[in-house]
Amino acid sequence: MAEPQRVGELPEDVDTDDCMTSYTHIYSPDLLKDQVAFITGGGTGIGLRIAEVLMRHGCDTVIASRNLEKLTEAAKKLMAATGRHCLPLTVDVRQPQTISAAVDETLKELGRIDILINNAAGNFLCPATSLSFNAFKTVLEIDTMGTFNTSKVVYEKWFKDHGGAIVNISATLGYRGQALQVHAGSAKAANDAMTKHLAVEWGPSGVRVNTLAPGPISGTEGFRRLGGNRADSMGAFSSIPLQRAGNKTEMAHSVLFLASRASSYVTGHIMVADGGSWLTSANDVSLLLGIASSQSAKL
Repeated sequence: MAEPQRVGELPEDVDTDDCMTSYTHIYSPDLLKDQVAFITGGGTGIGLRIAEVLMRHGCDTVIASRNLEKLTEAAKKLMAATGRHCLPLTVDVRQPQTISAAVDETLKELGRIDILINNAAGNFLCPATSLSFNAFKTVLEIDTMGTFNTSKVVYEKWFKDHGGAIVNISATLGYRGQALQVHAGSAKAANDAMTKHLAVEWGPSGVRVNTLAPGPISGTEGFRRLGGNRADSMGAFSSIPLQRAGNKTEMAHSVLFLASRASSYVTGHIMVADGGSWLTSANDVSLLLGIASSQSAKL
């Protein structure tokens, strides 16, 4: 079997919710000069790294979630690392009125929105038989309704008259009916369909709508909660064609492509960035139930 990619070929990243101490540009540093990105779930994990990478390409950002304390801390880190402006705003994507208020504040403070990243999500491992009605509903409200709510508000308040780019963060869970993930897999499958519908309807207004579907990504709460560290120690990633988990910066680079003029003729597309994981990884209910039990014991 071929050797896995050398570490030196991978982009810089850190596992914690901190900014990188160094960064090597792949695209021009002014690719997004003076643009503004609105990022839900932007204070931690992949969302934080997306904000950082966009800001390192000249973009100002708004990071939005329910926890203002974490957002404020993240915004300070992002501004110190990039020299760009970051506005932290409280939003619950299940409540359109909070989104509307945040978008109004964004337009008041920053004057525009060029990019929307729908990254807010909730997930955990759970068999369908053990999943409560409320838990299933809550995941769909955050992942699916949240994506629609935020997209609709931003479109009506800005994109309808000015155009823009939307990137939804999805998953490959629904492709093969991933065990213990009926809630998140269903929510993300709905978002994938929504991406295509909105791309068709909003394209004439100059709005591109695309989706990124990450695989297992190190340094994220989802990776830890879904058993990624255990899977890594068990050698589970050897079944992935690229022989490893991805990192947050790789996901941010994919978002950068979809959000920028580098993909100016791309819309309605679902980009899978998972190292080939969904093609080859096991979908073993017994194994995943063991991981779920292990994770539950730690909660």
